[in-house]
Amino acid sequence: MLIKGAVLRTAGASRPYRSTRPLSIEDVTLAPPGEDEVLVEIEAAGVCHSDLSVIDGNRPRPVPMLLGHEAAGRVVTPGAGFDVGDRVVLSYLPRCGSCAGCASAGRFPCAPGSQANAAGTLFGGERRLSVAGAPVHHHLGVSAFATHAVVDRRSLVRVPDSVPAEVAALLGCAVLTGGGALLNAASLRAGESVAVVGLGGVGLAAVLTAAALGAGEIVAIDPVAAKRATAAALGATRTMSPEQAAGLAVDVAVEAAGAGAAVSTALAVTGPGGRTVIAGLTHPDVRVPVSPLDLVANGRSVIGSYMGSSVPARDVPRFVELWQAGRLPVERLISARIGLADLNEAMDDLADATALRQVVLPG
Repeated sequence: MLIKGAVLRTAGASRPYRSTRPLSIEDVTLAPPGEDEVLVEIEAAGVCHSDLSVIDGNRPRPVPMLLGHEAAGRVVTPGAGFDVGDRVVLSYLPRCGSCAGCASAGRFPCAPGSQANAAGTLFGGERRLSVAGAPVHHHLGVSAFATHAVVDRRSLVRVPDSVPAEVAALLGCAVLTGGGALLNAASLRAGESVAVVGLGGVGLAAVLTAAALGAGEIVAIDPVAAKRATAAALGATRTMSPEQAAGLAVDVAVEAAGAGAAVSTALAVTGPGGRTVIAGLTHPDVRVPVSPLDLVANGRSVIGSYMGSSVPARDVPRFVELWQAGRLPVERLISARIGLADLNEAMDDLADATALRQVVLPG
């Protein structure tokens, strides 16, 4: 079938993207699903830094590639355990269920799933996308900046119809990553103090989750005043710039900016016996100073957390329950609703830190 999709043909384009147009909306041929695969009509897709990092070259991926990895949609073709009309969250890290990573209960990624993502294929090693007969790579097994996608069953989690598509989409990345950093990596206990460093979509999802899990003090840290104000509206009990955070000591600090300075701030504000969870994806060359003596003397832990150390099939339903109970208002993270044609401008807004979660409505 012929679909519309946002294709990146060359990484590293200069800004502004609204002028250089690295993403082109093209007619893309989508082959039928194979064994263990499902055709999904995309209802909503979030615009995330993981998409931007492919465009700007910070995370090299094979091109051409159809981007988009945080999404929800409806199943179009039955099979692989799904029925027509099922609303599904698309997960950007499939899990085989049998490798060492899958045996870690989310502590580290699935090895075959990670290999498929790096190669730009679906879990089974196939590509279902092409333009004029030339293959187009899948982004993290999802490629959701499109009207439709073929997705491996391991990349899908069914959710109730009562969960709106926009909310379901954000569960697949922002909430799994930011919320999972607290729920899984930090094992946050009610009453513990939390600092969230970096208040984009992932960081604000962590703020929401901290409140939902009954954290005590919730400190939101970001250099942008408008983001701090948003965090306060979402449940943060205190807000401050990184410079104002000197002397702060919390039980759990979550770094959610993917920047070396943010990692350093998160480490600095973690108190004795506390846990620092690094959830952001920094550039591969970034290094930060760490005092081993401080970690030892104060009994502190530093935890890396990819995708919030989540198992989507286990954790998406947990977050759905929190949303249904009114404790996790994910919809408040949405700053704009856009179409496929607006994606280049959306990437500029994301890079300029003027947007939280922009949601693409491909239809």
